[in-house]
Amino acid sequence: MISMRKKSLFKTNRYLKNFKNYQDALITNVSSSTAIETGASVQAITETLAAARSRIFLRYPTEAKKELLISSENNCSIDL
Repeated sequence: MISMRKKSLFKTNRYLKNFKNYQDALITNVSSSTAIETGASVQAITETLAAARSRIFLRYPTEAKKELLISSENNCSIDL
């Protein structure tokens, strides 16, 4: 059996290494998909998501884990 070390996708995937580029690509992807589903303009959705960027994305993935642990310990919800 071959043993493989577990590495985070954020460390191994070249598209996720640059967090800013990852954010921009994800906002573009979600905006276009949402526009198709809702009929709203891609530009309006992109502007809404970009304005909420700091609430949508945390700086590092480990911060997301910490935030989830803290909120679950306190029985709180996370509002985006």
